[in-house]
Amino acid sequence: MSGETDLIKLYSTKILALAADIPHLGHLEQADATVKRRSPLCGSTVTVDVTLEGGKVAQFAQDVKACALGQAAAAVVGAAIIGRSAAEVERARDQLKAMLTEGGPVPEAPFDGLEVLIPARDFKNRHASIMLALEATLEAMQTAQKADCA
Repeated sequence: MSGETDLIKLYSTKILALAADIPHLGHLEQADATVKRRSPLCGSTVTVDVTLEGGKVAQFAQDVKACALGQAAAAVVGAAIIGRSAAEVERARDQLKAMLTEGGPVPEAPFDGLEVLIPARDFKNRHASIMLALEATLEAMQTAQKADCA
């Protein structure tokens, strides 16, 4: 019964509320870069479109086909992403990974809303889905920056 209780705790009301209200859903007409990332373990996918201005996210859209945990992470990322640099997104990705795998602290603001995913630490099979939004966003930003330099 403990496993079932842990799973219920994992899918908290806050996680489900975030999953139901993901910002910036859809696609951009004129993206600087589009990246699709997939978790091989569970099949979750996140596709991100970005436009950059001055090296920071000016426009952002995402298509999220993931479990509630991946959706919650995408909601937090979507709410915080406009105006962020690749360095900030990379730091948030690294901090989220450390929070999940090493018991590290919650990512710094403006990504501190990812704190809601602390209960997922014990569910290693969900980590890849949780990481998708930040990984896809960072890769899209890096791709857009490379294209801009070419």
